[in-house]
Amino acid sequence: MSNAKRFTLPQRYAGTKESVWTEYIQMAIDYKPLNLGQGFPDYPPPQYIMDTLSKVGNGPDYMLHQYTRGFGHPRLVNALAKLYSKLIGREINERTEVLTTCGAYEALFSAIMGHTEVGDEVIIIEPFYDCYEPMVKYAGGIARFIPLKPKPVEGRLLTSADWVLDKAELEGLFNSKTKMIILNTPNNPLGKVFTEQELTHIADLCKKWNVLCVSDEVYEWMVYKPHKHIRIATLPGMWERTITIGSAGKTFSVTGWKVGWAYGPADLMVNLQMIHQNSVYTGVTPIQEATAIGFEKEMERLGSEECYFVTLPKELQAKRDFMTKFLVDVGMRPTIPDGGYFMIADWTPLESQVDLSSEKDEYKDYKFTKWMTKNVGLQGIPPSAFYSSPDKHLAEKFVRYCFFKKDENLQKAADILDKWKSSRQ
Repeated sequence: MSNAKRFTLPQRYAGTKESVWTEYIQMAIDYKPLNLGQGFPDYPPPQYIMDTLSKVGNGPDYMLHQYTRGFGHPRLVNALAKLYSKLIGREINERTEVLTTCGAYEALFSAIMGHTEVGDEVIIIEPFYDCYEPMVKYAGGIARFIPLKPKPVEGRLLTSADWVLDKAELEGLFNSKTKMIILNTPNNPLGKVFTEQELTHIADLCKKWNVLCVSDEVYEWMVYKPHKHIRIATLPGMWERTITIGSAGKTFSVTGWKVGWAYGPADLMVNLQMIHQNSVYTGVTPIQEATAIGFEKEMERLGSEECYFVTLPKELQAKRDFMTKFLVDVGMRPTIPDGGYFMIADWTPLESQVDLSSEKDEYKDYKFTKWMTKNVGLQGIPPSAFYSSPDKHLAEKFVRYCFFKKDENLQKAADILDKWKSSRQ
């Protein structure tokens, strides 16, 4: 047997391809567009957060440069337990009901790998963050998909609240083989904030069929008034069947810190602990310490106008509204998000103005985003990357942009599109 065959990907990983991020990061390097594709801010996080990490790194406690507790740095799990105990209205045990991870990505991995048996069915709501499906596959599970679809509206733009699940279709997915449903609220890339009514329907089905809910809530602090983030773990009968996932990268605008967490009842969390213990083992001590200090500071002013969790959505809402305007001005039809920092827009009114034939991809959103990157100098992300293969066609007419960018870069994006629009007239 040749090395080429002997050392191919194991069968459980068969079909795995480079992610959209690998391809589009390289394209950004090659063509140097204004990049509104990737989901991170291009300006500094709060000054005190940066100062905190510096002080921790240069402080007198040299043991902060050594291994910390495997299931979570003590100061951080204490802070997380204290915060979420207040937010969900029950006492959380910092030792048995909280796990810190290498980003929310690892929390998802530990939850899915730790609770999925071979042959278990896992319901995934589309659009979904693109790691959900391969993680289910690697665990031996079978992914079952259901798309959010936009309701028809007249005389106004769509909002993310207009994207809804078909109740009967969702009910039809639950059966005796269903082990888990993965919920993402606020949703990436739609920005949909699931309502109490929507969450109650999901919760009722989870209870009826004895199904675990993995709730990815990394954008929990980025919700725009009058909408409110509701944690599904707070609904009746759901604490005992919910694992909730969060992210320091999203909470404090420091995506490079790669600190995440999961919390839930001890009997569910032990599965995550075993996966974490035998893969990552422990997180980065100084960054966990700095994250804990950040939470301690914000808990002192929680709910006040000075709290970063209050100022951040106000800051982002203005950016969201500006992006909505310049996308409409160029002829696109954006969906206004109620949460998160992404916006999808229907680009098809511009289809006659672009040469899709110059790109060889299967899906139109890939062709459009690549053509725009190379010819107009503005990069977005193709939303079909967030759909299963049978449903990718549902996203072909959209593009995803990130508005968590400097005001001057959002203005540059507006100027680029305006210049392109003028050149077409």
